Amino acid sequence: MNQKTKTQQSGATAVFGSAEMKQSAPAETLPLGMTPPEIAYQIVKDETFPQTQPRLNLATFVTTYMDDYATRLMNEAVGINYIDETEYPRVAVMCGRCINMVANLWHSPEKSEWKTGAVGIGSSEACMLGGVAAWLRWRDRRKAEGKPFDKPNLVMSTAYQVVWEKFCQLWQIEMRTVPITHKNPTLDIDAAIKMCDENTICIVPIAGVTWTGMNDDIEGLNSALEAYNKKTGYDIPIHVDAASGGFILPFLKPDKKWDFRLKCVKSISTSGHKYGLVYPGLGWVVWRDKEYLPKEMSFGVNYLGANITQVGLNFSRPAAQILGQYYNFIRLGYEGYKQIHENSMAIAQYCHDAIGQMHCFCNYSKELENPLFIWSLDSEYDKTAKWTLFDLQDKLMQSGWMVPAYTMPKNIEDMVVMRIVVRQGMSRDMADMLMGDIINAVAELEKLEYPTPSRIACQKQQQQKGKVYTH
Repeated sequence: MNQKTKTQQSGATAVFGSAEMKQSAPAETLPLGMTPPEIAYQIVKDETFPQTQPRLNLATFVTTYMDDYATRLMNEAVGINYIDETEYPRVAVMCGRCINMVANLWHSPEKSEWKTGAVGIGSSEACMLGGVAAWLRWRDRRKAEGKPFDKPNLVMSTAYQVVWEKFCQLWQIEMRTVPITHKNPTLDIDAAIKMCDENTICIVPIAGVTWTGMNDDIEGLNSALEAYNKKTGYDIPIHVDAASGGFILPFLKPDKKWDFRLKCVKSISTSGHKYGLVYPGLGWVVWRDKEYLPKEMSFGVNYLGANITQVGLNFSRPAAQILGQYYNFIRLGYEGYKQIHENSMAIAQYCHDAIGQMHCFCNYSKELENPLFIWSLDSEYDKTAKWTLFDLQDKLMQSGWMVPAYTMPKNIEDMVVMRIVVRQGMSRDMADMLMGDIINAVAELEKLEYPTPSRIACQKQQQQKGKVYTH
């Protein structure tokens, strides 16, 4: 064996002097032999390097910053499986404590030592669990009454997160959606009530709409639904999708009634990895009381060394995020969360005001309800513009920013908007840089002599609908 081969096998070759660095990364089949760890690390790192500026990603709601102690704690727990209570019994205790704290933030009326809730991989699983519970309660009630239970439906606005479409399709539930319009930018309560009938398993209002950043009027919906249930004899509940708002409202608007203080609210879901300030992979769902969690949703096994009962769509799941959540609750407390979210709101307000003052833009809402907002091109400016917000998105990407442009839901799908989500890790100085980059990008776009491809595509759509704009 020559010296070069011995050196390569020992892993002592300089990373960028190795044979692997001259080859494309594996894409179709496993490599025949092993790769030294430092070279394998570098290959994977190089794949992600161009994408890894998470604090400049204003598209995602997901936490991209935690302090060094939290990161260290979660890294040390990366191999812990939450579900294995035999090996890690204290993790289950910490999870229960987190559920208690979240439930009490939402004014749970439950008197037991441990509140009724569950951990999820994210708010999507939490939504699924809340939806399944509502469906099973409705089904059991229909069975007890000797009535058919083959046509369940669910009511919410068209500004839903895609998990609800998945839920309705997977469980064969009719999804009845109330269009959001320019007149009704949040859930139209009267229209939602009109869509209800004896087969409605629940109404799902949203606290922190992904599309707009606004909140549905949950207190108003509760009042209308109480009256409707009393009139019809139905027992239609509310499940609140509070993926974002569940960790905003308790700290910034503690007097606002949207949670278990309202009679019809039977379950609430949220995302721990959004404004719960934990790295990705965590959601929470809480029920008003144990009677609202059907027994058939709890599954038990004994093959891990003890009898373990679990509520969830997934079995094995990481414990690191639970530890991160519990750490945050201890480290930050109520005041810490409040200060962080107040800062996020202040920076979002600054960006909202700055965008609103630009001649080419129009904010969707006059006031902020959460640390995120959307805007569109001003209607008059749009008539002669040679560019669209998709072009602005591309320009900002050249400066490292991810600021998404997208079309709105059905009924107002002609409207193109951009969104900024402000999270922990966004400073006022960064906001100044972003606003400067937006101003510079607009200035460049306004120098264009000819329309961009996205503007040409937009013109074609407008012409098809009889709105002919010329330049």
